[in-house]
Amino acid sequence: MTTLRLTLISIILCMFIYANGVLGFARTFVPEKATGSLITNEAGQVIGSRLIAQAFTSDRYFHPRPSACDYNGQGAVGSNLSPTNPELTTRAQGIIGTTGATSERPIPADLVTSSGSGLDPHITTEAARFQIPRIAAARNLTADAIDRLLPQKPIVNVLELNLALDALKR
Repeated sequence: MTTLRLTLISIILCMFIYANGVLGFARTFVPEKATGSLITNEAGQVIGSRLIAQAFTSDRYFHPRPSACDYNGQGAVGSNLSPTNPELTTRAQGIIGTTGATSERPIPADLVTSSGSGLDPHITTEAARFQIPRIAAARNLTADAIDRLLPQKPIVNVLELNLALDALKR
């Protein structure tokens, strides 16, 4: 009987009191992150999250890091492949081949390697600058106009950057 009581108390403490306490704390002190850091458009529709990468494949947009889980937030995983695995080499060569990278213009590593979760919404500013010529050509903009969108930070959020790109033509 004591074991059953201890089990029930543990379930109540862990599943209800602790979980709701953490959620209440988060909603009080970091409400935006507690609700997923959602980004909405002018109509109030959710178009993404600041915390989870999305697959952008059009030449008109900045591309995120590759994802081992196809940008599915329910399946956040790394690839679990070793650095010497031929699958990683093949994927990286495919990405390099489509970007126009050369030895004179090497591609930043974060554009060919996925993050540990496969959902990292950020790329380095260097990776963003690498993509500017492609985006400028696709949007018929100058490289300087796009470069001015980049914050003076070492990393940038891809979704926010792409929203800023769309705002340029308005």
